[in-house]
Amino acid sequence: MPATVDLAMTRDCPCLAARREARAVTRHFDAHLRPHGLRSTQFSVLVMLAQSGPTGRGRLADGFGLERTTLTRSAATLERQGWIETSGIPDARERPLALTEAGRRTLDAALPAWKEALDRLDDRP
Repeated sequence: MPATVDLAMTRDCPCLAARREARAVTRHFDAHLRPHGLRSTQFSVLVMLAQSGPTGRGRLADGFGLERTTLTRSAATLERQGWIETSGIPDARERPLALTEAGRRTLDAALPAWKEALDRLDDRP
């Protein structure tokens, strides 16, 4: 069995601190968006599609710094809700995603909750 390693040096690790803070921020936004049936990751996809129009899954995943499979899981949930759809374009390899009217309404309804979460970000314990 290997010798015990002194982990004291990890106490001030900026990587661990950033990951901890990122999870806390995500939970904060998720709590505000929950009444709209959204998680912060899903809200982000709706926002990006609203801003950019139909976008390929690869480009969308790259824009979020996500693995394509992670984006695919989020997109599947949003498609089941009827908030996004696969855009019909001639090149089936790309299969871009597009915001639906229902998705736009959901985004518009959730935007004040997102704004409140943003405004209260510094009020977290």
